[in-house]
Amino acid sequence: MHKNLVNFISILRSHDIRVSPAETIDALNAMSVLNFEKRSQIRDGLAMTLAKTKLEEKIFLKCFDRFFKSELPNINPDSLSKDTISTQDLSNLIEKINSNEIGNETLMSQTFNDLAQTSLMKNLMRNNRTELALSLRRAAEEVSLSKIKLFTQKGLYTRKILDSMGEEHIRNAIEIMEKSNDQSLNGIKIYRDMLRKEVKDFVEREYMLQAEARNKQLSDNILVDVRLNNIEHYYLHRANDLITKMASKLSKRYGKQIKRSKKGRIHMPRTLREGVPHQGILFKTHWKKKIRKKPQIFVICDVSGSVAAYTKFFLIFLYTIQDVLPKVRSFAFSSHLGEVSSFFVENSVERAIELVNWQYGGATDYGGSFEDFKNLAIADIDRRSTVLILGDARNNQGDPKLEILRTIFERSKQVIWLNPEPRRAWGTGDSEMKRYQTACHISMECGNLRQLERVVDRLLKSTQ
Repeated sequence: MHKNLVNFISILRSHDIRVSPAETIDALNAMSVLNFEKRSQIRDGLAMTLAKTKLEEKIFLKCFDRFFKSELPNINPDSLSKDTISTQDLSNLIEKINSNEIGNETLMSQTFNDLAQTSLMKNLMRNNRTELALSLRRAAEEVSLSKIKLFTQKGLYTRKILDSMGEEHIRNAIEIMEKSNDQSLNGIKIYRDMLRKEVKDFVEREYMLQAEARNKQLSDNILVDVRLNNIEHYYLHRANDLITKMASKLSKRYGKQIKRSKKGRIHMPRTLREGVPHQGILFKTHWKKKIRKKPQIFVICDVSGSVAAYTKFFLIFLYTIQDVLPKVRSFAFSSHLGEVSSFFVENSVERAIELVNWQYGGATDYGGSFEDFKNLAIADIDRRSTVLILGDARNNQGDPKLEILRTIFERSKQVIWLNPEPRRAWGTGDSEMKRYQTACHISMECGNLRQLERVVDRLLKSTQ
């Protein structure tokens, strides 16, 4: 049971339920005092130790019902389609078995007698559902069915499990009986087909349980490396879910910090340790205080057609972690620049991005846009400010106004330029990226979600 529980916890982890080693030990301890015969008691006990939120509880219950499914194999001729093999032969075979005629070699061949002595065939003929279920579970464990990932592997694992259960004896017997036109042949084929159906259904259920979340993870791992402008509309909701997950991870990492203070909540572990040399008397108290860093971020985004897709995902990411970075001022530009911070206050992120693209989309003019930024906000930049610029630096042969970016560079804590184009394309054609690099503290390629997460992670780390 302990091994089953560990496998079940791995299923929960694949479904994005966080289970620590300590919680695994708690679950094992809970199992040791629960009644195995009461399924509801096992379910509720494990839920209390493994599910921490309402959403996790919902996922837990779904996984529990599917993992600890109580359905047993049923070797019943009615489970086969009528056009597979006539069940009359099976009825005659069972009648002979029940009449103890199986030992009479004039009625039953030696091949069938030998086959009937195997444990698998005995369980099939008696429809011993418990033994068949145990044999099926053992075979699944031997072939590592829990590692199934792709739907194309279902046939492979079905064959491996059948071999592990001993179905090879049935196949060999059928081959011999076909050559001798044995009268028991059709009945044996029916048992074989029913066994295969049960194993196939079992593998299908395990695939749905084991591979569903892993396939999603595999798809996500591929999606994070796809260039953002190549993500098809069908996958946009998956990309948004990925952004939310990444942002949540970063928010937890950087959102709250505990630092020493002379006031706040008492830091009990440190206070108790200090009291150990004094026989437990708390002569010296230590305090902790939760503080939230609030760096000032200026975000300047090119929303022209060539980089609009990148800007959309970047802004979604940035505003998803606004609890960590609450002081964000956003500016958008193509031919001219304007502040769009209020768009995100008054609308959802997706709707705000639509309004931004509608109002500021068009041909690109970096020089004119930097001039607009100078008039709007350059006086507000100080040594605590971080300026994020997202764009491909393609200025349509216009004046790049590099001196304005140098002024921003001198006034701010750091200037970070994120370019969605590959580095080998920087400085080619009408790209001014090589020149703009000289007025940036950091310039990075940022063309997919993985790179975007690294950029934001680095940004949050630098503002601590």
